[in-house]
Amino acid sequence: MTTPIALTIAGSDSSGGAGIQADLKTFAALGVYGASVITALTAQNTKGVSGIHQVPAEFVTAQIDAVFSDLAVRAVKIGMVAQPPVIDAIVAGLARWSPKHVVLDPVMVATSGDRLLAIEAVDALRAKLIPRASVITPNLPEAAALLDEPVAAGEAAVEEQGKRLLAMGCKAVLIKGGHGEGAESIDYLIDSNGTIALAAPRIATKNTHGTGCSLSSAIAAGLAKGEGMETAVRNAKAWISAAIAEADRFSVGHGHGPIHHFHKFY
Repeated sequence: MTTPIALTIAGSDSSGGAGIQADLKTFAALGVYGASVITALTAQNTKGVSGIHQVPAEFVTAQIDAVFSDLAVRAVKIGMVAQPPVIDAIVAGLARWSPKHVVLDPVMVATSGDRLLAIEAVDALRAKLIPRASVITPNLPEAAALLDEPVAAGEAAVEEQGKRLLAMGCKAVLIKGGHGEGAESIDYLIDSNGTIALAAPRIATKNTHGTGCSLSSAIAAGLAKGEGMETAVRNAKAWISAAIAEADRFSVGHGHGPIHHFHKFY
């Protein structure tokens, strides 16, 4: 039996709820072997980010080549990439190794409100990484920031922003509705075939740390297992909704606690 393998390229969260740690937990929970390339170290907890230490671009390259030269990576998830040289290193690595699936989560702001993406890196993200993505997974504020537009309100406006993001060169866009309002959290999957609305009940909890990281990793896990894009997104949406619903079973930290990645097991 061939082991499905996914790689996360992202920043480390010292409190364990988001970033690399959340990605690896997600892969494990969904039956996928996880490898990692760390782009930054953060001093972080459930209340916020107090420091960021960037990993040099050449060492990001060394990690990428070490993983791909040995492991049969089926899908790559890209999260926090705060500096243009690191983006260049990742783009070169993707060109060199040509993974089949690339899930790009344009991490720009943490749940706590701390900015994680340098302003000068936004243009590099748009021009270099988005065109290489199988799917990008911005939330509503991130989609607006990528387009230099106000946050979309209403399905038609969200769909239009999704189409403009699609025009940047990616194959699909998943705009997440967690920052929206109403009884349901609606995500919109937009590709060349049209738009699919994916609704789930909005869950009242403050424990949402790492939600975006985990959703994009769940999509990558599905793609690594051979699921099609729509199936991978639907399954990831169902899994993350359950993980949020079970989040209050944890009592971790004094801020935005983590979701329950292993809700199926304990």
